[in-house]
Formats: sequence, structure tokens, C-alpha cells
Amino acid sequence: MQPKTLALVDDDLDYAEYLTQDLRERGIAVRRFDDSNALLADPEAFDFEFYLIDLMLPGVQGTELIKILRRRTEAGIVVVSGRLGPEVFGEVITAGADMYLVKPVQFEQVALAIGAVQRRVVRPGSADSLWKFDAAAGELIAPDGIRIQLSDADQLLIECFVKAAGEPVTREALLACLGRAAGASEADDGLSATIYRLRRRIERATPMLVPLQSKSRVGYVFKAPLQRV
Repeated sequence: MQPKTLALVDDDLDYAEYLTQDLRERGIAVRRFDDSNALLADPEAFDFEFYLIDLMLPGVQGTELIKILRRRTEAGIVVVSGRLGPEVFGEVITAGADMYLVKPVQFEQVALAIGAVQRRVVRPGSADSLWKFDAAAGELIAPDGIRIQLSDADQLLIECFVKAAGEPVTREALLACLGRAAGASEADDGLSATIYRLRRRIERATPMLVPLQSKSRVGYVFKAPLQRV
């Protein structure tokens, strides 16, 4: 079992090139990043189904990158690094990685590790993952029971995602929900800032994964069951 898309973050260009070729021959669409900041600045940074990460990177260091990814995605994360030390394994797993492989490692071993982690990631949805929108109270209820107070704009967005029933919602539709005119540039319409504030509100309230994610060239999607109560 292999993911459809994978981000490879490694500044060893020769290694990354040959590994990319091997994984593509296995049917995986791979995108390479030799700098962690380049990944985080990409519009699709949190949309990949899988991540292969080195620890010693330009920009944000590997363990910090893992923490950032884990706040936005449940995708599989495997670390492939030459960094050694008794404390490294604990740091990597605590940060949120699923597995740690030490270089040098055979490409076949990397593929096997990806398949093993992917079997864990791809699982049916559960009622335990249900988010609820309490419209009367103006609150979003996380699956762990935490109630998150929403601003007026937040409530309009959440109502829009409830109606979408898990499907992506275009920027134009979200702007309409907010009562804002479409046509302005992304930098001027204020939608990205509104989405960012909603994400931060959720992140500060609960340790659970924030299911609100961008959908490249479309808009945004609430990637968890969501219902109005």
C-alpha cells in the first residue's frame, strides 16, 4: 500500500534525486524540497499524503518541521536521516513522526517503511472524529469535548463547511458566506487571514488535529465529519 503523493524534504541532492526516481517508478507522485521553508511556503504544503524528512535541513530544523506538519495533517511521516545519537529517536517520535530510518538505507527499505505506515494512516473514519457546530452557542465542539468560542465570521465559515459535507469549498463561495465581494486579490479579500485566525483559535483550544485545510487552486476543506447541533 503506497500513498499517491509524497513530499521529500532532503538537502542531499544526489540521494534525493535517486530516491525520487525510485519512488516514482513505484507509482508515487513525488515532489522534492531541499529546504524546509520551501515546503512550508508551498500552497500544497499540508496536502501531501506522505512526508519523508531529513533532520538536518536548511530553514526550520527537522523535528520542528515534524511538529508543524503534525498540527495540520495526519499523513504518514517517516524520517530518513544520518543524524545519530541515543536521544534522536525519542525526539523524532515525540515530535510526531511514525518511523525513523538511519542513513545509509536501501530504497527498498524506505518503500517498505512507507507502505507499513500508510496502512496505519488509511483507515475508515470514526464517529469519535466528529466535530459539532453548536450554532445557538456560537461554538465549535471538538471530538475531545472541548468547546471553542467562535467569532461571527468563524460561525459563517463553519456553517458553510457544514453545508459542504466534507467537499472542498471555493474561495468565491466562502467570500459569499462572509458577505464579501469576490474579485479582489487574495491578499486584499481577507479570507486567508480569517481562515488563519480560525485555525489558530482551534489550535490554542485543543491538541487535536485541525481539520481545516487549504485545497490548492480551489479553496478550503474541513477534512473531518462536521455536523450542526
